Amino acid sequence: MFKKPFVLGILTVLVVGAIGASFWLGSTTESSADYIIASRKDVAEEVSVTGRVESAQSVDLAFEQGGKVTKVFVRVSDKVLAGASLVALENSELMASLSEARAGVSSAEAGLKQYQAALDSQKVKLDELKRGTRPEEIRLAEVKLENAKSAVLDAQKNMADKIVDAHTKADDAIRNKTDQLFTNPTTAPQFNFQITNQQLENDIESGRLAMESTLNTWHSSLSSIDSAGNLAPHQIRAEDSLNAVKAFLDKIAFMVNSLTSSGNLSQTTIDAYKADISTARININTAIGNLTAAEEKIKTSESGVLTAEQELSIKKAGSTEDQIRAQEAAVRQAEANVLSGKAQIVQAQASIQSIEARLGKAIIRAPFAGTVTRVDAKVGQIASVSASSVSLISEADFEIKAGVPEADIAKVKPGNDVHITLDAYGSDVRFDGSVSSIDPAETIVEGVATYQITVQFKNKDERIKSGMTANMNIFGEKRINIIAIPQRAVINKDGHKVVRILKGSDEKNPVFEDVPVETGLRGSDGSVEIIQGISEGDRVVVYSEEN
Repeated sequence: MFKKPFVLGILTVLVVGAIGASFWLGSTTESSADYIIASRKDVAEEVSVTGRVESAQSVDLAFEQGGKVTKVFVRVSDKVLAGASLVALENSELMASLSEARAGVSSAEAGLKQYQAALDSQKVKLDELKRGTRPEEIRLAEVKLENAKSAVLDAQKNMADKIVDAHTKADDAIRNKTDQLFTNPTTAPQFNFQITNQQLENDIESGRLAMESTLNTWHSSLSSIDSAGNLAPHQIRAEDSLNAVKAFLDKIAFMVNSLTSSGNLSQTTIDAYKADISTARININTAIGNLTAAEEKIKTSESGVLTAEQELSIKKAGSTEDQIRAQEAAVRQAEANVLSGKAQIVQAQASIQSIEARLGKAIIRAPFAGTVTRVDAKVGQIASVSASSVSLISEADFEIKAGVPEADIAKVKPGNDVHITLDAYGSDVRFDGSVSSIDPAETIVEGVATYQITVQFKNKDERIKSGMTANMNIFGEKRINIIAIPQRAVINKDGHKVVRILKGSDEKNPVFEDVPVETGLRGSDGSVEIIQGISEGDRVVVYSEEN
């Protein structure tokens, strides 16, 4: 009865011994490698964090500056997205200022280009002085002088055109944009409606008669304008006339912005008046800027002529040490002008940013997605600073605050789906949510930078209570049907990422090839996307004796 077990035991020992011998022989005579076949799969980022349930947000919103309410975009019970406009104040004055500031930036940028061009010219001139003059350089200097003189003529013609255009804009501003407010505007102007400020009414009506005289006199002078003649008197008249028109439009704008609807004056008409007056002011500001730019162009071109004449004279006379030193000083002055031009641009851009900030304060926007619970603002009402105009609560009854480590925050974005479990109900009960916001500033927790995120529940549920501990899986980016391999298969070699490919069919004597790769998304399952370098079906080494 013992024979069969005895025989089986002997066979078992022989088999195990044979297998062991084969492994020992293989390990001493052959290289070995573990590999996987590169294949397509889905790769997704996932971040797991723990947070605590809190009551939903609610907020009373107010303006940071006073003004007249022109738009109310929402009603009670409306649902809004984060950043949605809720209430807006009158901003035509700021828009006109913004246009003027932008024109200032454009003018400053044009000036900087001219300064830079002058600096380049002065440097070239200095180099030529140091090098000496050749005949062909003298001829080039003569051509440059001719071109500079031609540029002066072009600049003068441009000034003449801008003066005529300025008159056109002024004429349109007064006789088209503002005359709709009057009866008999050219002879005995009277407003078409009643205003309460009698002094302002008298000033504007008498100002309209003065504008008529100004425009007529200005128009008569244009018949004698000649771009090749003396433009200075025409330029002075244009500037004075534009400033007068601008001052008159300022009074008109102040009066129109104070209008309220009445029996014979609708809000639609008032809004149309405001739009036309705002357009007129913008056009006048543009005309003033155009004249300034045209004047700078003339000055620059005339300066170019002087520079070209000096340059030609220097080339003909040859350079001396004094001339070289003088030219070096001119280069330094040109460099100072460039720095000044850059400072002017920075200042003008700062003015734009300031105005844009004030425009931002003229609109109340929703700080988060939610439901409007109260609207106190009404169109035409004067809103006071810090007085609540609208109230908002978040869409969900509860939300979750959690800290995400710096290493994972790049994987989290607003709108990401979140799977939530609450300790109170166990891991089998799942709630759905989404990331609603991410704090821009870090919080240091035990020496580690973390960023607080807010997660909103997608559905109301009576089981959710404030204070509960929430475990969350946040799903980030996902790549569908891409080539992916284990992250451990990617190695760094000489500062580059490479993957070791198994070549040939003899796995007992493998041949390896290191292939550079470009990686992409890292999945939560330990795999990494391969954008470039290997193909589907390649045998990728994850371990070898050579590793």
